[in-house]
Amino acid sequence: MTAYTVVRFRPKEGRHEEFQTLFCNIVREFEGLRHFALAKSASGDYFSIGEWDTFEHIVAARPKMLGNLDSFRHTLAEFGQDLGVTDAISGEAILDLTYDGKVP
Repeated sequence: MTAYTVVRFRPKEGRHEEFQTLFCNIVREFEGLRHFALAKSASGDYFSIGEWDTFEHIVAARPKMLGNLDSFRHTLAEFGQDLGVTDAISGEAILDLTYDGKVP
């Protein structure tokens, strides 16, 4: 079943460009990864969304994903509340719809 990861990042003041450059140039060769995106919120935080074949693929990719994080960790601010420099959540899809652009 399709699974998703969502991870929030908050670059340190003055490190947004460096974060974007490092983050966007990482090689993401993960088995089961279908689609990946990075977005910037109105608050200035960033979040990534990954679509995966299964939750097991996410679990198997975690060591490599942590290695990727280590390459830009120095650009990130701590969130506090024992979160560290990321606020991550992942799980299997309960509802997964595809729209063709037509309104019924």
